[in-house]
Amino acid sequence: MPPPNPVPESQPVPESQSVPESQSVPESPPGVDLARVTNWLDQTLPGRRSGPLSAQVIVGGRSNLTYRLTDGTADWVLRRPPLGHVLPTAHDMAREFRVIAALAGTEVPVPEAIALCTDREVLGEPFYLMSYVDGVIVEDASLAAGPGTARRISEQLVDTLVALHAVDVAAVGLADFGRPEGFLQRQVRRWHQQFLASRPGPADAVDQRESVVADALAQRCPLSGPTGIVHGDYRLTNVLFARDLSRITAVLDWEMATLGDPLTDVGLLFVYHEMAASGGAVMPEFPAEQGFLSPAGLVQRYAAATGTDLSALDWYIAFGYFKLSVIAAGIHARYLQQKTVGAGFERFGPLIDVALSGAQNRLGGT
Repeated sequence: MPPPNPVPESQPVPESQSVPESQSVPESPPGVDLARVTNWLDQTLPGRRSGPLSAQVIVGGRSNLTYRLTDGTADWVLRRPPLGHVLPTAHDMAREFRVIAALAGTEVPVPEAIALCTDREVLGEPFYLMSYVDGVIVEDASLAAGPGTARRISEQLVDTLVALHAVDVAAVGLADFGRPEGFLQRQVRRWHQQFLASRPGPADAVDQRESVVADALAQRCPLSGPTGIVHGDYRLTNVLFARDLSRITAVLDWEMATLGDPLTDVGLLFVYHEMAASGGAVMPEFPAEQGFLSPAGLVQRYAAATGTDLSALDWYIAFGYFKLSVIAAGIHARYLQQKTVGAGFERFGPLIDVALSGAQNRLGGT
């Protein structure tokens, strides 16, 4: 089913439609001007709002900013780029909006795409509004301590990724969502450029290691299999579960989505959980007795469901580590600029070197 047409982009708000000075507007959190958002919402979706808007940051995201927006009756989620250090081609709100709109009605659970705003006069950057989906993110292994719970949620994590990669891109209107030809080579080049753009100062030993890894990946790119929708950052903490953990209610954070090689999602999923198993700080660590699938078990379940050839898996895992090092570098750069919102950002500087070591190990110690 083709995606619905986005709500028309907002135009500058006429003076007659702006929020009267006499109307009380709750304090705005960093990155959101509630008066401007109120004016935009009233113009874009007349009658949708039934009371004054308030917003709070939804903690956990380290890249784009996510807020729970409410008028006291209804709840929505607003997504916008970070406050500083926005890299070229990154944080594209229109792409996020388009992919979740396209996936509505498929077997991949996503929030409802409500409205997109590309008018920078409102918040300084494009943003979009989507439905609020109730649920829980499993950020602590203790949440999945019930009999069989950890095993079940790990299986659902894989099965939802299988469903995403099986989506007919033409049928949902995403045939032009990316350029699958030369995808892997282009990804290595782009992420290397992103790393250089995130560098806070002169080149150092970390930069040299990153360049060595990028060169090795570029020289050893495997041949890609069938094209699919790539989420780009698929992991347990980007998935929302029902509060009883019986099912996945939404896949979140689509900022890196494109068309390409689905095994890049599989390699990165492996990386996140391998790091968790070794005590890394990115994902919750599940004790073996809880039954959560091991990194290898996650990949094996995916391969069994799809029949995918995993002979080049080490390259995809190395690329996953490389990509994670660049993501960490971007977050660390914003942290140094004091442009982050929330806590925990101090962990991402050390993660750069850890992830590069992971990539080199999978490439045979480049």
